[in-house]
Amino acid sequence: MMLIPTHHFRDIERKPEYLQPEKCVPPPHPGPVGTMWFIRDGCGIACAIVTWFLVLYAEFVVLFVMLIPSRDYVYSVINGIVFNLLAFLALASHCRAMLTDPGAVPKGNATKEFIESLQLKPGQVVYKCPKCCSIKPDRAHHCSVCKRCIRKMDHHCPWVNNCVGENNQKYFVLFTMYIALISLHALIMVGFHFLHCFEEDWTKCSSFSPPTTVILLILLCFEGLLFLIFTSVMFGTQVHSICTDETGIERLKRKHQPRERRASWKSVKETFGGDFSPNWFNPFSRPCDPEPLSDGDWVRQVASLSDMGNTETTEEQSEERKDEDSVEVIDE
Repeated sequence: MMLIPTHHFRDIERKPEYLQPEKCVPPPHPGPVGTMWFIRDGCGIACAIVTWFLVLYAEFVVLFVMLIPSRDYVYSVINGIVFNLLAFLALASHCRAMLTDPGAVPKGNATKEFIESLQLKPGQVVYKCPKCCSIKPDRAHHCSVCKRCIRKMDHHCPWVNNCVGENNQKYFVLFTMYIALISLHALIMVGFHFLHCFEEDWTKCSSFSPPTTVILLILLCFEGLLFLIFTSVMFGTQVHSICTDETGIERLKRKHQPRERRASWKSVKETFGGDFSPNWFNPFSRPCDPEPLSDGDWVRQVASLSDMGNTETTEEQSEERKDEDSVEVIDE
């Protein structure tokens, strides 16, 4: 990037025309409160359907191959209740993660009127996303699948057909946790059932034929082991991101720009909805509502450009941020 002299850099400050706001379509009127969020992505929809199918398959094998044919009614009732409860919570968490707005930035708000209303001062910049024509607040990133900029975007997950962001990270964490738990529970039950069938007559330990029983149990064992590993890793990654107040994208890009981080416990409470309580594990309980964006949230502070040495550093950082975020730098 060519160095821009300090006086020229400040000449373009507070000029909305530099953003080319005339190319932005005015933002649409907000929908009614409670409008469902859903991403129309073929791959994501297919992955979400596969997720439900695999959970229902596990439900079928657990109930009709292992529990219902069992002659130990106490064992069947207890494990049936536990497994079905965990499966229900997992699917409920999946729905909430998929159908909750992850924190989308208003689309098309990079208009001349909005930029002028910010009343930018020397030393302040705003960033525009050229893909969705939005002014990007700090820590927002554009998702090419959702076609929106998402606040505190961690990643886009095809298994929930949605981004994991500020508003739905709790549901995604619960989804991975409950899937890991039912996978572990299913593996334990498969192990006990195999031992039982080896000790007893195979024709009496299941309502299906022995070959069919073995195939169903092996498939469930493979599915449970695969998803136990995958969701446990994702759960640990998400908890680490929450505790360190650093999203997956920020961790991958390793931005070395100073940013005030929240305390670990405060970040956890904001994600899960207040002080520790059973509602943390309830997918029907909402996390803390994010504070509405103020004018200051759209504006970012940059280093002083008073000397040429600092000018070079600042512009190199701006170019790096531009390359990473795919945004246009909009100077005051």
